[in-house]
This record gives sequence, C-alpha cells and structure tokens, in this order.
Amino acid sequence: MDRPNYITPEGYSRLRTEYQQLFEIERPALVETISWAAGNGDRSENGDYIYGRKRLREIDRTLDRLSKKMSKAQVVDPAKQPDRGRVFFGATVTVADEDDEERTVTLVGVDEADASSGRISWHSPLARALRGAALGDLRRVMLPAGEKEYEVVAIRYPDA
Repeated sequence: MDRPNYITPEGYSRLRTEYQQLFEIERPALVETISWAAGNGDRSENGDYIYGRKRLREIDRTLDRLSKKMSKAQVVDPAKQPDRGRVFFGATVTVADEDDEERTVTLVGVDEADASSGRISWHSPLARALRGAALGDLRRVMLPAGEKEYEVVAIRYPDA
C-alpha cells in the first residue's frame, strides 16, 4: 500500500536546495578534480582520484535518492487548511498527558521529521492518534514505553 508522501513547501524547498547544491556545484567541481587527478598518471596510488571517485558515487546515490523523494512528494501547504479546528497535516498541536505535562509537536512529512525540534512524522504513532482530533479531545497512544493518553490543548496552523 503506497501512502502519500506529504511534504510542506518548506520541506520540499530544502530537498530541492540540497539537490541543486550537489548537482550544480559539488558534482561538477569533483568531476574536474577527478579529471585533473586522472591526468597525473598512475591511478592506483592517486588519493585524489580514488577519493574523488568514491565521493562521486556517494553524491550520485544521494542525487538519486533526493530525485525519487521529490518525484513522489505531494506538497501540501498547511497555511491553506480550511478546517483549522481539527488536526491535519502541518498542524502544530499542543497536548497534555495525564500528569499535565504539555508537549508541542508539528505534524510534517517523513522527509522533514526531526523529533528533537518537535517536528514529528505524519505517520508516527502520536500523529496517527491526533489526526482529526479537535480541541479538548482525548487520544490514547501506544508508545514503546506503554499506553499514554493525551488531551489536545491547542491547534495552530501557519498564517497564509
């Protein structure tokens, strides 16, 4: 089952910027270095040539991965969400657990998730539990540490 690969406009822009940096700047410079190193004679002990070829393969793999991600990405602008009273993709949600400890998370695409900064994947257990929730709703989430119940305290979307 293929799930849609939602991504915010900012997340897509970051992917595109990384792709362009590698394709337009790093790769051509590296190809030039490899050509220069190849012209220096024996390639078997030529560090510039050997390292350059290895780095070129890494860049090509990264470009391929980024290209596939961008082609499958479905850009969704959370600022254009018509129903701001419920939790959908791109929402920033503040939840409180049973101990009244609050946590704020933003539901983003898989490629832009960063739990340490509060950006969780749209497909994570907490995000799946919060989807469609309204202010004041209680949601149970099965986490690795056990089941936990959260109350939705606030829902925000970026301004258009």
